Amino acid sequence: MPPTTVTLLSKPGCHLCDDAREIVHAVIAEFADAELVEKSILDDPQLHARYWDEIPVVLIDDDVHTIYRVDVDRLRAALAERSR
Repeated sequence: MPPTTVTLLSKPGCHLCDDAREIVHAVIAEFADAELVEKSILDDPQLHARYWDEIPVVLIDDDVHTIYRVDVDRLRAALAERSR
């Protein structure tokens, strides 16, 4: 089974993104089969156009999981479900 990819969409200077990053890093560390990809919406015009007013955004395997605030328990549960 391929690893679960968690993507954090953010931009520099975003305090909510910094908060989300801390949570995502902590939860990802609990799952050996999960990998984190971070992308700045400033580096990708399509991501910027789609998410400029919704960051941070957390995607799990390219599906939107969270917008704005990351809930630790919800993210952990979603990753646990994927690793079964």
